[in-house]
Amino acid sequence: MKKKIAILATNGFEESELSSPKKAMEDEGFDVDIVSLQSGEIKSWSDGNWSSVYQVDKTISEVNAKQYNALMLPGGVINPDLLRVNEDALIFIKDFFKQSKPVAAICHGPWSLINAEVVKGRTMTSYISIRKDLENAGALWVDKEVVVDEALVTSRTPKDLKAFNAKLIEEIKEGKHDLQHA
Repeated sequence: MKKKIAILATNGFEESELSSPKKAMEDEGFDVDIVSLQSGEIKSWSDGNWSSVYQVDKTISEVNAKQYNALMLPGGVINPDLLRVNEDALIFIKDFFKQSKPVAAICHGPWSLINAEVVKGRTMTSYISIRKDLENAGALWVDKEVVVDEALVTSRTPKDLKAFNAKLIEEIKEGKHDLQHA
């Protein structure tokens, strides 16, 4: 059965942190949907400026975690800051954890995981500026290119995308996990 992956993003996501994992997953034969808060297009951020637009496949109101095998959260500063205050996005994120499905977040992406209250007791990494946010939420923060804690994959920056993509794909192929934190 073909794996189906949700990338949850909105305006202001770091372009490479969506485009690179999306391509890597599609190259593996996975179906990948860009899920967002509204229909239409979302605009990326790259090198300190607004960049390309990406077509939204589904809105958060049209989907639920049961329809997907895994969730991926790109970073950028604006994107996770908007997602982490959207109740529908937080419920969507929490449901992947409740269903023991792989979740991956890079750079500032873990901000949304903090507000979804799923980081306590987890070993994670992120962009350095949100280290204290993660630690204050109960995560053990480490400075590594990629960290896997059960089915949760995290990375620091676009420089870590090769390792991030490899672990993301590995976790998706492994499928559901019996999680201690679920």
